[in-house]
Amino acid sequence: MLRGLEDRGVPEALSPPCVDLGLPRVVIVTEMSINSDSSTAESSSEEEDERKGVNAADMPSEYWHIQKLVKYMKAGNQTATIVALCCLKDHNLTTEINQMAIRDIGGLEVLVNLLETNDFKCKLGSLSVLSEISQNVDVRRSLSDLGAVPLLVTILSDQSRDLQILASETIANVAKVRKARKTVRKCDGIPKLVDLLDVNPLALITPIEDLSPEDRQQVYVARGGARALWSLSQSTKNKEAMKKAGCVPLLGRLIRSCHPDVVVPIMGTIQQCATEVSYQLAIQTEGMIPDLVRHLSDANIELKKHCASAIFKCAEDDLTRDLVRQHGGLDPLVKLAKDTSIHENKPLLAAVTGAIWKCAMNHSNIYRLNELNTVEVLVGLLQNESEEVLTNAVGGLAECCKFPENRVALRDAGGIPPLVTLLNGLNQSLLENIARVLGECANDLESMAIIEELDGVRLLWSLLKNPSPKVQANAAWALCPCIENAKDSGEMVRSFVGGLELIVSLLRSDDNQVLATVCAALAKIALDRENLAVITDHGVVPMLAELVLTQEDRLRQYLAEAIANCCNYGNNCHEFGRLGSITPLVAYMESKDKGVHRTTAHALHQLSADPYNCVTMHQSGVVAYLLVTIGSDDEALQEASAGCLSNIRRLALSLEKLKYSQQ
Repeated sequence: MLRGLEDRGVPEALSPPCVDLGLPRVVIVTEMSINSDSSTAESSSEEEDERKGVNAADMPSEYWHIQKLVKYMKAGNQTATIVALCCLKDHNLTTEINQMAIRDIGGLEVLVNLLETNDFKCKLGSLSVLSEISQNVDVRRSLSDLGAVPLLVTILSDQSRDLQILASETIANVAKVRKARKTVRKCDGIPKLVDLLDVNPLALITPIEDLSPEDRQQVYVARGGARALWSLSQSTKNKEAMKKAGCVPLLGRLIRSCHPDVVVPIMGTIQQCATEVSYQLAIQTEGMIPDLVRHLSDANIELKKHCASAIFKCAEDDLTRDLVRQHGGLDPLVKLAKDTSIHENKPLLAAVTGAIWKCAMNHSNIYRLNELNTVEVLVGLLQNESEEVLTNAVGGLAECCKFPENRVALRDAGGIPPLVTLLNGLNQSLLENIARVLGECANDLESMAIIEELDGVRLLWSLLKNPSPKVQANAAWALCPCIENAKDSGEMVRSFVGGLELIVSLLRSDDNQVLATVCAALAKIALDRENLAVITDHGVVPMLAELVLTQEDRLRQYLAEAIANCCNYGNNCHEFGRLGSITPLVAYMESKDKGVHRTTAHALHQLSADPYNCVTMHQSGVVAYLLVTIGSDDEALQEASAGCLSNIRRLALSLEKLKYSQQ
C-alpha cells in the first residue's frame, strides 16, 4: 500500500513543513547529512549495544539498516519519514530480529506518535508497519503500554477504508493482550468494530475478483473487523458488549459469505462466544446451525475446527442437538473422527469428538450414530495422546453406552482394557467420563466380568480419594452396578482394605451429588450382611441420620434407600428412630418425585418393624400418605406402603389387646 509512494514521489509542498512528533528534528535532509548521521548513528549504536551486552558482530546487517531507518523517522521531516516507512516495508517485518531492531532503538514510540499526526501518508505508513510487527507478543504488550489502543480505536472512525483496514488488523493483533482487550472496550471500540461488519450483502456472495474496488475494500474492512472481534471475544465482558452492539445478526450474515478469509475469523468469533448461554440461543434463532454443519465439509481445516468447536459448545441445548441431526451434521462429524489424516491435528480432533459427545446426549441422535458405527470409531481414539481428545471420546462412549447394544459393541471392539488403563491417569475431566462409561458397561454381565478381571473395580474405588467432587460422585455411581453384578460382590468389597471406611467417610462431603451417589452405593453394600456390620461399626447410621433434613430430591431418594437397607442389622432400626429420622422421612412423601416415594415407603416399611418408630410415624401423619401411595401403579411402592400400614395396624391392635387384658 505504501511501496508505491516512493515510486510516485512526494509533493514538494510536503517537504518544508515538519510533522510535530515531539522528537528532535532535522530540517534539511541531504545525502551528506544522512551519511554524517549514519556514522554518528553507528558509533552511538555500538555504544548502546556494549551497554546492553549485545554482541554487534552477531547482528545481521539488516538489523542495523532498520535502526538507521528509524533514526531518519525521528528526524521529523515528512519526506524523510515517509521514505523511511516505505523502506521499512521492504524488509520482512515478521521476523523477530527485525522487530527487535525497531523496538531496541525506540521505533515503537515513533510509530505510535505518527498515529496522532494529521498527515494521511504518515498514518498509513505507521499502521502498515504496526500491523505486521504487532504479531510479536512483546511488541503487542509494548504498544498497549504506550497507549496505542485508544489511537487505533479513533482511526476506526476515519473516512479512509485503508486506515480502517490496517487499524482493525493491528487491533486484532494487539487485543490478544488482556490489557488491550479491556482498553478497546473502555474506549468504545467494540461498537465501531461491529459497524465494520455491515457490508453490502451482494459483496459477500460475489467472488473477490468480480467485485468493484469499493466493494472489495468493504470486504477487506469486514475481514479486519472480524479478526479484531475474534481477539476481543476472549473476554466475557467483551462478548456482552458485542451482543449489545448488535453483532449477532451480522455474524449470521457473514457466516454465509463466499470469502474464506472472512468466514474463518467470523467462525472463530462465533465459537468463542458460544460458551455463553445467550449466544447459544442467538445462534439457534439466527439460523446458524445449518451453516455450521455445511462448513464441516469445507476444505479449510481451520474452518472445520471452528465449526466443530461451535457445535460442541452450542450442543448443551437439546434443540441444537436435534438441529445438527436434522441438517445432516452427524455424518461429517463421524467421518472426520474416522479420518486418520487429521488425527495429528489435536485441536480439530478434540473439537470433533466434543461435538459427537454433546450430540450423543440426544437419544434420537444415538440411532444415527449407531448406523455410523460411532462406538468403534471412538474406541479407536482411546490410544490418542491428547487428554482433551480422550476426555471427549470417552464422554461420547458414556452417552452411547446408555443403550445396551452399545455396551456390547464397546466390549466387542476391545474398548474396556484401554478404559481401565486410563483410570491410572490424573486428568479429572477424563476420570469423570471413564467412571461414567465403566458404570454403564458394568450393567452388562460379560463386560462386568472383564472389568473385574482387569482390577477395574479397585481402580474405581480408588477414585473416591480424588479431590474432585465430580470424580468422587461418578466413581461412587459406577460402583453401584459393579457391586450389584459382581460374581461375589460381598467378598470383593471386603477385599478392598480400608474401602468401606473410605466410602462411609464421604458422607461428610458438602457436595449433594457426592452424598447422593455414595448413599446409592451404600444401599448396594448394605445388602451383604457382613459388609453391613462393618459399615455399622464405622458409624454409618448416625451419619445417614444427619442427612435426613435435605431438600434435594435425588439425595432424598438414595438416602431413603440406604436407610432402608441399613435397618436389617442389629439395633440400627431403633437407632434411626432415636436419632430423629422418622418425621423428616415422612415429609419426603410430599415430594412430587415418584422415585422418592418408592424408596421412602421402603424405608418407612423397614423402620416400622420397631414399635416406637410406628408410634412416631403415626403421630407424623404417615397414614394419609400411605393410603394414597398404596393405590399407585408401582408395585414396589404398593407393597412397601401396605407393609408399613400393616405394621402400624398390628401395633395398634396389640395396644388394644393390651388395654383390654389390663381391664
